[in-house]
Amino acid sequence: MYNFALTTRIKSTGTFQEFADETELKDTDLILTNEFIYDPFIKPCRVKCQVLFQEKYGAGEPNDEMIDAIRKDIPENTKRVIAVGGGTVIDIAKVLTFTGDWKAEDIFMGRLTPEKTRGLIVVPTTCGTGSEVTNVTICELRQMKTKKGLALDSMYADLAVLIPEMVHTLPYKFFATSSIDAMIHAVESYVSPKAIPHSEAFSEKAIRMIVGGYQYVKENGRDSWTDKAENFLAASNLAGIAFGYAGCAAVHALSYPLGGTYHIPHGEANQLMFAAVFKKYKEKKAVGKINQLEAIFAEVLKVEPEKALEALYELMEVILERKALREYGIKEEELPVFTDSVIEGQQRLLRNNYVSLTRDDMLDIYRSCY
Repeated sequence: MYNFALTTRIKSTGTFQEFADETELKDTDLILTNEFIYDPFIKPCRVKCQVLFQEKYGAGEPNDEMIDAIRKDIPENTKRVIAVGGGTVIDIAKVLTFTGDWKAEDIFMGRLTPEKTRGLIVVPTTCGTGSEVTNVTICELRQMKTKKGLALDSMYADLAVLIPEMVHTLPYKFFATSSIDAMIHAVESYVSPKAIPHSEAFSEKAIRMIVGGYQYVKENGRDSWTDKAENFLAASNLAGIAFGYAGCAAVHALSYPLGGTYHIPHGEANQLMFAAVFKKYKEKKAVGKINQLEAIFAEVLKVEPEKALEALYELMEVILERKALREYGIKEEELPVFTDSVIEGQQRLLRNNYVSLTRDDMLDIYRSCY
């Protein structure tokens, strides 16, 4: 038995101006965005709502200090939060729909569950997180030196708006890391024990669209990715629907200490773990759902199934070169510490593994990437 639902409405418009007109933005709306997005896309629309720039409160991915600081500047009359940005902006905006007396660390540590009193509209400007259709948000807890995920049904957006023009100006590095994140969302959710035919359909479609786009970039050069921007944006959304139901797993779990301690961008940290995790899966359970995954990649990449995952890893390296963990300054003696922190803090993700991983398995994965 299962219950699959699309909680967030999804629509597409050609421009931000069309979205602003259709949505009738008011002075009780708050836009959370970045100035480099606001100036070319939002400012010319002369919207009446309040605007906060995320980067004024800190750089990088979401952290508890950043969220707490932004909350203090939210106008009291705010009825809707409109997130226009990438994963950082979207994840923060989900939490900003809550009112009351709380700190971000309390929410992410599960000490309290606040009440949602504001609406949420999300306009993604990257092609990776899929966060516009999930109930998940990720936050770095500065004092604890780790990242924690939070999944609450109240954090689903009321509306997700896909606007291809918002993606075209994305720098290549952000395209690469975000689209790889989307790929891993699709793959991890496909082999998740929670997967059902409905979620698998979204996973597979996202995989095919992203791999096809990567092949196009390989043949036509890095700058050509914008030719497929609309496809990458849609694929990210599809992958978000898939992992929103079936979940992500060990790749994400093992990447969190890398981001939390060394601030490696999320998609990049995921790629560092991806091949090693799936090699361990294959080693432990060579016959199973992973063979169906291999068949999909074999068809798209036109290779034999037993060579499909290696061909995928090679293609992903064309998009973003994978480095050894030591190149980020990570020390080998930290790897057991990372492993223990994952076991302690990421059970929400580890329960979605294709096959159960022991502490030794996870430590082997880290060491193989070192």
